[in-house]
Order: sequence, then structure tokens, then C-alpha cells
Amino acid sequence: MINRSISNRIKKIYRKMPVTAILGPRQSGKTTLAKTLFENYTYYNLELPDVRAFAKEDPRSLLSVTTGGIILDEIQHAPELLSYIQGLVDESGKMGKYIITGSQNFLLMEAISQSLAGRVAVFNLLPFSMDEMRTSAFAAKNPDLQIYKGFYPPIYTRKLKNQDWLPSYIKTYIERDVRKIINIQDLHKFHLFLKLCAGRIGQLINYESFSNEIGVDGKTLKRWMGILEASYIIFLLQPHHINYNKRLVKTPKLYFYDTGLACNLLGLQSADDVSIHFMKGSLFENLIIAELLKYAANNSQPYNIYFWRDNTGNEIDCLLEKNSKLFPIEIKAGKTLNTDYFKGLNFYAKTSGLDPKQSFLIYGGNEIQNRNTGHVLPWNNLDLLFKKIK
Repeated sequence: MINRSISNRIKKIYRKMPVTAILGPRQSGKTTLAKTLFENYTYYNLELPDVRAFAKEDPRSLLSVTTGGIILDEIQHAPELLSYIQGLVDESGKMGKYIITGSQNFLLMEAISQSLAGRVAVFNLLPFSMDEMRTSAFAAKNPDLQIYKGFYPPIYTRKLKNQDWLPSYIKTYIERDVRKIINIQDLHKFHLFLKLCAGRIGQLINYESFSNEIGVDGKTLKRWMGILEASYIIFLLQPHHINYNKRLVKTPKLYFYDTGLACNLLGLQSADDVSIHFMKGSLFENLIIAELLKYAANNSQPYNIYFWRDNTGNEIDCLLEKNSKLFPIEIKAGKTLNTDYFKGLNFYAKTSGLDPKQSFLIYGGNEIQNRNTGHVLPWNNLDLLFKKIK
């Protein structure tokens, strides 16, 4: 079993809050983590019809465990329990008794905000990270393989092939969950929308382009995009606001939380397909930026992530902002260092007045270098980046 980095954060906080919520995409390991950290707690799986019926018909009895605590798995199937939990924790004042997990972030967070405000610690558990897998038998030897396989735990723990498991994941979970949130009459168009999103990784969102290809109005497309965000399928990277006397792009970029899922939607069948695909650079960029997000979620790092681009095309792939300091990051899929890789960092340093030593280049090779133009780090050693950022 792979140890999840977020475990230490949960252990430190759960005894200080009445309720702990572990949220994230389906099959990211929430149930396994909850059972591992709270092995003596009474466990209820609310996806099971009989358990769900028990929760709806007699919630007080279900919640009346007198010793230990309770794990309520996939709480979005019985959100009315949250109101009962609120009353019970207010009466008892007991900390650490209720552990809830959930997958539909949009509806669940709304319910949590209404019922458990000030009473719950929320943690987002994403699929495995490279940092978690580094010392395991699952660590990939090259970035193309890592991009292709992605990070969903069942791919590794059950030794499943991507082409066997991911299509079922898309159909069983994404399409089912989305239909529960909104009424999609033409599921074929929504599936096409998913594929088009994969084909636009790392690009500025253009709803007019989506609309022309799918035949769906912009309002509907924005709602679909919001649902994919809420379901932890995609995330939107926002542009940084400081302009340095330049006009800046104000539109966000689109990325997937899991590159394996994106590869499946693109029809890629192997790591070799990734290596020759025209989107390899975008997929590599997605891999690195998603890993930065995971590190923040797992380690409670106080930083924000952006990109920077002016209206003439000058760009930085990623900007980390921590304690009012900016750390520009360029991301290149190539395995051989090239002086052109530093052009964006050099331009940004001159434009912003930033010390070039605060810059980073992450690439597909294996060398670690400290240059006057910035730190060079391999794709699978992102932990070194965070050791250097202060």
C-alpha cells in the first residue's frame, strides 16, 4: 500500500474538529484512506441501497454509535445526515467523531457549508502523486509512461490496464454523477465535450470554438465546464494579474487532474503513442502543473498557482506565489537541455525585475543544475522545488 502524504495533516487536525471531510474524485483512494486512518471506527457505505435506506429512515439510530467514531462513505447519497450531525456535535461538543467522504464536490460542499460551517475540516484527496509513488514499485521510469498511466489507484493496486479500466470509469462514474447533478439530454454531445477538453489541454478556454464543434450554446458549455471542475476531472489555471505595464491575457487555461484520463479520451493506447503525439508537450505540462496542485493539497502549502502571458505571446507556464513572492516555472518535455528553454524565464526576469535565481526549469530529463538563469530540475524531483522556495 502506498502511504498518502495527506495523512499527516488529517491526523494533526481531526481531533480538533467535530467532523473531518475527505473529498475528491471517485476512485482516488478516499475509502481506503479513511479506513486506514480510522480503523476502529464504525463504517457505513452510503452507496449501498440498504445502508442508504437506513440513513434516510432512521438517521439518529445510524449516528448513535457510543464508542469510537463513524465513517460515512460517499455522504452525497444521504446529505440530510449533515443536519443531524450538526445537532449531535453541537449537543455533545465531542471532537473527531465523524469522518465523511464524498465525490461530488459541487453539491456536497454546498450542503456542508449550510450544515457544518465552522464544524468541519475539509481535505481534498487527489489520485496518487509522483512524490507518493517515488519509493514504490509503481514509480514510472520515464515521463511518457507516467503521463499515459496517470495516477488513479486502481490502475496500480489492481494491476489494471488503462484501456480496460478508464473507459468504464468515464461511463460509470463521470456520466452517472454528472447526470445526477444536471439533466443532460444528449449524452453523446457531453462525451464529445469531454474529448474536446482533452484536446485543448494547456490552451486558453474558447467557448465559441467549443460551441461551433458541438452545437451547444455557451451558457450550457459553461455549466458543463463547472460540473467537470466540481467532479475533479478538470481544473482551470487562472492568469496572474500583475501586468508590469503590459496588456495581459485574462482567460484561464484548461487542464486535467489526471493525464491518464486525458490520454484515454485522446485515444492513446500506449506510452509510445504519447512520445510521438503532437500534444506531448501539453500533456507533460499538464503532468507537472497537476503535481504542483497535489503537493499543495497534500502538504497545506500556502501558495497560489497561476500562469502569465502578455498579449504579444510572451508567456510563463506557471507562477507560484508564496508570501507575496513570485517563482516563475517553465515546463519543457524535452530530455536534452536547450538554451531556448530559458527564453521565457529570461524575458520574465527582465520584465519583472525578479532575481533569475528564483526561476525554475522543469524538463523531461534527469539532470539537476543550478544556473544563473534559474534552477533546472528533473520531471520526477519536484520535491526539490519546494525545498528551494521559501
